[in-house]
Amino acid sequence: MKNYNAVGRRKTAVARIYLKPGTGKFLINKKMNFQNIIFYPLELTNTCGKFDISITISGGGLKSQNEAILLALSRSLCKFNKSYRKILKKNKLLTRDSRIVERKKYGKKKARKKFQFSKR
Repeated sequence: MKNYNAVGRRKTAVARIYLKPGTGKFLINKKMNFQNIIFYPLELTNTCGKFDISITISGGGLKSQNEAILLALSRSLCKFNKSYRKILKKNKLLTRDSRIVERKKYGKKKARKKFQFSKR
């Protein structure tokens, strides 16, 4: 049996997925907790319960972690079967969202916010 690995990123979250044909086991960081949004790529490709999925996730918050998992899962499904690419691309699951937090600049309170001006 071949493994299909992929990486997904969003903001500072990084998800690594290890996908192999199996019975439908789902592990995230060696735990069983997850949100249902993660199953969306599997539902679109009619592959629910056909893969054992192991996910290692680090960084970010819950929303960015979920979006990183969605990207990684979509990428690994494309490696498994090239015909899934058209379905996943149409549903915008293969697009990497590159928006990250802008860095703080010197002489400013935050990235763009200025210090309060006082005339007197």
